[in-house]
Amino acid sequence: MRILGLDLGTKSLGIAISDELEIIASGLENFNFNAYDYEAAYKRLDSIIERYQVKLIVIGLPYHLHGEESKAVERVRKFSKILEERVHLPIEEYDERWTSKIADSYMLEADLSRKKRKENIDKLSAVIILQDYLDRRKQK
Repeated sequence: MRILGLDLGTKSLGIAISDELEIIASGLENFNFNAYDYEAAYKRLDSIIERYQVKLIVIGLPYHLHGEESKAVERVRKFSKILEERVHLPIEEYDERWTSKIADSYMLEADLSRKKRKENIDKLSAVIILQDYLDRRKQK
């Protein structure tokens, strides 16, 4: 079964996908759209879900570092609810507090330019969200 990992921003959506054995997460794309134009993101996800026959979606929730919900959590939950109604797939929420910092440090280690880091941060964050989800799922 394939699982999709998502990292939603206001103008971009990082998208990752698992292999069929649910072992490895790979980055698919960083989908850019006009600010808050989530309809474009939904349409892109419709296509990806159909193409890869996705059965589950994991979406990152951007809590504050000390664990409280940010305003962005509300936005992501609203996006998630509409997506779930649209694609009729289960969606699991995932605490993504440190993913952007981890992704940025990986890209700094790889000596990527600031421009390349900005272009890929959400996609790599989606990979980290999904890979951590897969690893924790296997441990249970």
